[in-house]
Amino acid sequence: MAYTAADVKTLRERTGAGMMDCKKALDEAGGDMEVAVDALRARGLAAAAKKSSRTAAEGLVGVAVNGTEGVAVEVNSETDFVAKNDQFQDFVRKTTTVALGLSGTDVDALKAAAYPDGGTVGEKLVGNVATIGENQQVRRIKRVSVTSGLVVPYMHNAAAPNLGKIGVLVALESEAGADVLEPLGKQIAMHIAAAFPLALDASGLDQDMIERERKIAAEKAAESGKPAEVQAKMVDGAIAKFAKDNALLSQVFVMDNKTPVAQVVEKAGKDAGKPIKLVDYVRFQLGEGIEKVETDFAAEVAAAAGIK
Repeated sequence: MAYTAADVKTLRERTGAGMMDCKKALDEAGGDMEVAVDALRARGLAAAAKKSSRTAAEGLVGVAVNGTEGVAVEVNSETDFVAKNDQFQDFVRKTTTVALGLSGTDVDALKAAAYPDGGTVGEKLVGNVATIGENQQVRRIKRVSVTSGLVVPYMHNAAAPNLGKIGVLVALESEAGADVLEPLGKQIAMHIAAAFPLALDASGLDQDMIERERKIAAEKAAESGKPAEVQAKMVDGAIAKFAKDNALLSQVFVMDNKTPVAQVVEKAGKDAGKPIKLVDYVRFQLGEGIEKVETDFAAEVAAAAGIK
């Protein structure tokens, strides 16, 4: 069965595979479109499995909100180039919307959920790996909610609406209206993006981290040669400063560089005539905590081409 250039184009559109792969599949299928589609799908899934071990530290963070609920999702790819791909962006956007409709933060549950275009999120992900040609992973999810009030989203240096490299959600509990909460939430979100708080308040700071800071402070105090009781006060002071600098509510607001965030929120509530409480937040920075493997791109190309 013969095939035409239009058939190759159709096969590319249906599968997302490269032109030469499409031509080869049609050759092997004798021009039968459906057989060629199945062959490419089978090869794609096999290729996707091989790619799954490659480091994916680029990609996008997506945020979505629905009034009193919000969710952030990180989806990784191997290169920043893929993050600019319309297909990848569409996947992150729709997957984040799916996550908003679920409860919990289990990645496997999200991957098992129905995808808007059919199948599951996980199946669509595998298909994307096959067609785009890079390993991709749904890495993490976090959600926030309030009983009454607003969850405000913010994307720093957005690649597209609600997609980018630093996604923030701010949960404000209040009876105040959106006209008050939205601008306040956005300013706080911008602060969070810039100041990188480690917890909402001092009690939420990781205790292992506190102990590491205490050890460092104790070593510095010991070097001072001062009496033990003075050294103890120096250590306590260092830990108090660490907590103040790294807990969101006690951080100095970046917008005026003098007022603690807690006081900014309190004043906004007084001005509105209704109390406002900052109850939670999310800050997802793309690739945070992923160890990137440095590769020699020229060597990889040479190896792929069989050049020694």
